[in-house]
Amino acid sequence: MKERIGSPAGPYRKIRAVVARIPRGRVATYGQVATYAGLPGHARQVGTALGCLADGSTLPWHRVINARGEISSRGDLGLHEGFQRHLLEEEGVVFDARGRIDLDRFGWEPAAARSPRAGKRRG
Repeated sequence: MKERIGSPAGPYRKIRAVVARIPRGRVATYGQVATYAGLPGHARQVGTALGCLADGSTLPWHRVINARGEISSRGDLGLHEGFQRHLLEEEGVVFDARGRIDLDRFGWEPAAARSPRAGKRRG
């Protein structure tokens, strides 16, 4: 099926392509995913795109978190948040006492996005 101009299919495809690249044991923020997908400033659109995934999708949606290093609430009594945390912990991601992930330790940046001056990342 051909994508129509103005339809969310094009941006959603780009968002899914970025999320698919996040490696096991790493996380990216909604804003990072938007930027890497060529949609800077559209972090909410990333959330919307991930919310539209079909049941049983193999896309690692759970590796996308908010800019504070937290799992974003979905207003469903915490069921999805608990499941997302479980999936991340299964991959070795550690949460602190406040429920936050250290983005310096577990954050992901694609190799092409790294600055040549950037220091080596831990982990």
